[in-house]
Order: sequence, then C-alpha cells, then structure tokens
Amino acid sequence: MLHNLAEHRRQIFTGLAILLLSGCALPPLADRPDSRSIPQSQTRETVLGQAITPKTDAHPGESGVVLLPDPFDAFAVRALLAEAAETSLDVQYYIWRPDTTGTLMLYTLYRAAERGVRVRLLLDDNGIAGMDDILAALSQHPSIEIRLFNPFVVRNPKWLGYFTDFRRLNYRMHNKSFTADNQATIIGGRNIADEYFGAGQGTLFADLDVLAIGPAVDEVSRDFDRYWDSSAAWPAQRILGEPESDAVAALGNLFSGAENSDAASVYVHALEDSGFLRKLLAGELTFSWAPVVMVSDDPAKVMGRNVKEDLLSRQLARALENPERSITLVSPYFIPRDAGVELFRKLEERGVEVRVLTNSLEANDVALVHAAYSKYRKPLLRSGVELWEMRRLDNDPPREQDLQSGMVGSSASSLHAKTFAVDGETLFVGSFNFDPRSIHLNTELGFVIESPELARALEREFDQQVRFTAYRVVLDEDGELRWLEQQEHRMVTYSHEPGTGPLKRMLVFFWSLMPIESLL
Repeated sequence: MLHNLAEHRRQIFTGLAILLLSGCALPPLADRPDSRSIPQSQTRETVLGQAITPKTDAHPGESGVVLLPDPFDAFAVRALLAEAAETSLDVQYYIWRPDTTGTLMLYTLYRAAERGVRVRLLLDDNGIAGMDDILAALSQHPSIEIRLFNPFVVRNPKWLGYFTDFRRLNYRMHNKSFTADNQATIIGGRNIADEYFGAGQGTLFADLDVLAIGPAVDEVSRDFDRYWDSSAAWPAQRILGEPESDAVAALGNLFSGAENSDAASVYVHALEDSGFLRKLLAGELTFSWAPVVMVSDDPAKVMGRNVKEDLLSRQLARALENPERSITLVSPYFIPRDAGVELFRKLEERGVEVRVLTNSLEANDVALVHAAYSKYRKPLLRSGVELWEMRRLDNDPPREQDLQSGMVGSSASSLHAKTFAVDGETLFVGSFNFDPRSIHLNTELGFVIESPELARALEREFDQQVRFTAYRVVLDEDGELRWLEQQEHRMVTYSHEPGTGPLKRMLVFFWSLMPIESLL
C-alpha cells in the first residue's frame, strides 16, 4: 500500500514537472499525412460492394437501415464488416477499453491491416485509459493510422491537464461510427467496451445502433474526413511517442491471450448462436429503406469556434420542427433545463403528447447528471409530460434471448440508447444526449430517418416494455413525487427514489444545489 502511494505521488510530481517544462504545449501538426475516404464508386467491386450495390441501386435516393438493439448483434456486425473489408476501415469512437470486446475488436482491425486494408482509427483522448502502449504499438503498422482527438499532453495521470488547460480539454468528441469500404456503416450510442456488448459482470447498457447502406454511408465518410483533418486530431505517434522495444511482441501476446481467454470463448459462442448473424451471412437481412439525413457537429466546436446554426442540436430542431401528435424520447442523461421544460409545455398545450424515458437514480451511472435532472421532474410533470425512469433490473451475465429487445429496455442494468420518434413518422438515432454537454461541449453524430415503419416500432416497443422495465413518475394529490412500479400482479408505489439508500439520496440532493449544470 505504501509502495502504491509513493508511486502515485511520483506520477503526480512527474506530471507537474512535465506541465511546467512543456507549458502544456501540444506538438506541431505540420506535415501531418493527408488521406481521404475512398469513393463508393471505387469499392463497388469489393465483396461488400457486390453484395450491397444491387440493393442500393434498386432504391435510389434512399438508404437501407437496420436497427441494432441487441448487443451481440451490434458486436458481430462490426466484426463481420472488419473481416469483409478489402480497401478501408474508418473507425471513430469516444470510449475504447482494453477489455475482452475492446481487445477483440482491435484484433479484427489488426487482421484487416495485415490483409492490406487501410485502417484509420480516430479516438477521443479522454476515453482510452490504459491504451497508450497498445495504440503506440498498433500505430507502427504500415496500414494503420491512429489519431487522438483533443489530446492531453500529460499522459499519466491525465487529469493533471485539467488544471492548466480545462477550457480546451472540457470539450470532447462523443461521435461513434464504424465504416467499411465506404459501403456500410454503423452509428449510434455504443462505445467499444464490454458493458456495451453484453459482456462482463459489471454495469451493462441497453443501447441502440443503426447499420446503414446507401447514401448515408457516404455522408458519414465525408464527416469522418472532416474530423480526421481537423486541427483537433493529432497523429498518435506525436502524442504517445515511440513504443517500447518489446511493444509489438506484447501486442501479439495481448491478442492471443484475448482470443483464447475463457471470457472470449463464452462471448464468441454467444455470437455464433446469433440468429441475426445467420441472416446477415446468408444475405437474408431485411433493410428498411428510407430517406436518411446525417446530422453532426462541426469539429471546430471543441475549439469554441462553432457557429450556432451548425450545431447538431440546431440541425435536429430544423429537421424535426413542428410535431403535430407525439414525441417519444429515450435519453440516458436527460437535463432539459428551463428552455426544454417550456418547449414541452407548449407542445402539450398544442395537444402534442410528450413521453420521456431516462434512467432512474438506481440505474444511472452518472449520479451528478441525475442530480441536475431531478430538479426538472416536477416542472415536467406539471407541464403534462409522461415521465418514466428505467429500473436497474439485474447484473447477471446476459443471455442473448434476454437482450433481443434492448431499444427501450432489457436485462441490462442501465439505459444508454439515445433515440426519439416524432409523430410516428421520423426516427432519430445517434450519440446525442438531451443535456447541456451534448448541446454545448461535446461533438455528436446521428441519423434522422424518415421511416414510419421504424418510428412506429419505437413507439410500440415503448408501449409494450416501458411498464415492465421502468418506474412511472407521477405527482400525488399534494404535488409530491411518486414512483409506480408494475409488478406481476400489483402496482407498488414509492415515496422516494426506488432502490437507493438515504445517503445516496442525500448526496444527490446536495449535488443538485451545486452550480455545475452547464458542465453535465
């Protein structure tokens, strides 16, 4: 213990010394290699192109989309795209962990690079803890280029950077996309880590991605280029330095160990049993065809140079203005602020039904966010909003059949999907949370899908599942909050946050008084 404390102090003093000597300066971006996404016209003859082009040619102007609520399917499709790619893989994520699924996914990228596929990996530097040595070794491969978005100068401990450069480092890239041969792409809410793919023993997330083919893919590729070429994207080698002499050998051992581990074997077996995977491999997967508009923030947002009209939140407002009947909104981190409450109040006055599903305190993995949200529950309910909070259901290792309906609820223990439907006509899926951080600080990415079929599917699933996976939040006759839980044969009413102790509730109350809402 004393040794660990001394090591921790040494790291802090070393970091402070680096800060003083470097002045927090990032290395220059001059002579950064230039690259662009490969045009779809040049990848039509790849395996993916030959499978996809006849479908897209039959639906001009529309994109084919498949929702991916199931975590095993979401992982399998990414792995299959990486294995099938022949020319390029463009991969962009906020969080990537070196756990079972994170390592397996890196291995699929490495195998693709070994076949000569160009791999471009763009990662937000705030979400790659413990990855520096791995990424430094991977970046040595001639077919792999890695860039870090808005990087930290001090690598260990990173948080020291906030003391001297908080304004810059507080802005992060929250986008998620996985694009193969510019023919197929996956966007949505999932990062790359066990909790997003139904693996491991800790908190598991109910999440939602979209697999897309057609014009939407080219939009995502152009957006990837915009981020890749931005002044916030640094070549990893200039930030991480040269890897240790045995780093490449260690990388091989890491991949071999992950592939042969008990955790991986259980997970791979579950993937092999996936009905979705069988349909995909057999070419029997059914796409929904619809106009799809990609919405995203300008990467300059992290430099504070964004134009308000270019913000994703403004693009969403323009794309989804003037709902007439209903809004069904699913967001794990929901802080509407006064402006959002007023918007919902006006919609309800016009006869628009507004329904919201977010995390309960017991399911929320960021209690500070819940503290900020909790102040708005009574105003929302007084405005007529129908409010639901997802329960923490269990922490048992998931089985595939338990996770098939993860769009608004599953055996996962925390909600992470970000989606909403308007008037049963339009569906949004992406990385955008309805909170100040997504609006003002993080960059985000998503699809606006003009599909009554998919929008109504979300509404139906909300109707069918939310009663059994979430608490209905209401006001009693005295205007006090109550939580209603539908159990098998009865309704249970709680007078305080269900599934939580008095200490946690007290801490959340005190946090709700702190002036930090704009940072959440």
